[in-house]
Amino acid sequence: MTVTADPTVGVATSRNGSAVHPPVAPISTGADQGPGPLARVVAETGTRFVLAVFTNLRGKPCAKLVPASAVDQLESGELGFAGYAADAMGQQPEDPDLVVVPDARSFTSLDFIKPGLALVHCDPWVGGRPWRFAPRVILGRVLADAATDGLELKVGAEVEYFLVRRNADGTLRTADPKDDESHPCYDARGVTRMYEHLAGVSEAMNTLGWSNYANDHEDGNGQFEQNFAYDEAMVTADRVMTLRYIISMLAEQRDMIATFMPKPFSDRTGSGMHLHMSLWRGGDAVFPSEGPDRYGLGLSPTAYAFIGGILTHASGMHAVLCPTINSYKRIGARTTTSGATWSPTDATYGGNDRTHYLRVPDANRVELRGGDGSANPYLAMAVQLAAGLDGIRRDLDPGPPAAVTDTTHTLPPTLLHAVEAMVADDVVRAALDSCGDGVADYYAGLKRDEFTAWHNTVTQWEIDEYLTAL
Repeated sequence: MTVTADPTVGVATSRNGSAVHPPVAPISTGADQGPGPLARVVAETGTRFVLAVFTNLRGKPCAKLVPASAVDQLESGELGFAGYAADAMGQQPEDPDLVVVPDARSFTSLDFIKPGLALVHCDPWVGGRPWRFAPRVILGRVLADAATDGLELKVGAEVEYFLVRRNADGTLRTADPKDDESHPCYDARGVTRMYEHLAGVSEAMNTLGWSNYANDHEDGNGQFEQNFAYDEAMVTADRVMTLRYIISMLAEQRDMIATFMPKPFSDRTGSGMHLHMSLWRGGDAVFPSEGPDRYGLGLSPTAYAFIGGILTHASGMHAVLCPTINSYKRIGARTTTSGATWSPTDATYGGNDRTHYLRVPDANRVELRGGDGSANPYLAMAVQLAAGLDGIRRDLDPGPPAAVTDTTHTLPPTLLHAVEAMVADDVVRAALDSCGDGVADYYAGLKRDEFTAWHNTVTQWEIDEYLTAL
């Protein structure tokens, strides 16, 4: 089946009329046109197999392994998936296939994992249209909406994770048994003991041209962070998904588990996914002030309005930025071995101060510190951009930078509270429904079911607390 592009779906033009983030449509690979762009790069790189990847609403990467000889079929829209089996894609067993459309611009060689292996990110389509439940499609539409105002979002992502092993009883232990310091952050010895893993990930990123610039031991025992240069939002979202895969595969090669679970240990700091955001117009940064600075952070009125939108919709975004039951163990932590949680519970902003929900380290960017390691990067960027655009379009004033005040928004304490806040937030709902109605309600249903499943499970804590208490 060859799918044709619907010109009304996912397309926007900037004010100068150029196309911005159009849907990547399948192409004909007939003899008259020759090989498509993905087939050409596969041939040029000697790739043997391509992982055709799409991401579901839970952030799970789903893929088929496509031999190089069949890449033309992938490009012409002949590779289908059962969406219900993939989970969290808005489908039932009787529904038609998701047909994945590869974005050749995301082609990534994975020779360092398996010689001849590569990966390409895809957009699922159904019935000749981009599928409205696909996170990558949702982000593309919100980016296109920003482009109608001449704005482009660039993002830098901090990817934090733990390296662990399982004990015979299923409990976790730190992969490095010597990593037992009470304050392990930046520990030179801990980084050195994990040198082979960290260096392997770093070299992979640099081989791919991502400009890895730092690899460090984070605040929890067994916790690490590896950074790469910021880029256009879709590029960064694709790279976050690819990096999670790379880290996981390289860890497995060394008999370790890399987990992006927000809080795998009760007594340790959890893993965040902090996003550094900047807006651009016509190649120029929008956030730095060129005149009077309202609140002394070196920011433009547009930047303050963007912050105002983020703070206004912080609670509504929380079920997307912190999308699991475990997320709220990280946020609600009051004590850790290191003495800090780095997880904001209130929607505040300020300068170079990591206790805030929004940190402004310099005039070029704002860092949203509210998201965690389980966040779907496509959805996280989509809702944050939508919130910021709402602030700009309504010229919202965030007020002066401040610590917690009587008017500060306290973030939802559980996933269920966060879902209810999301459902009540029209801007966040509109972002999730940007390609068609029903996605926000479907996502809310997934998360309510997740909460109920956890709530109905008897835990060891309950047995210890109540078994003989009465």
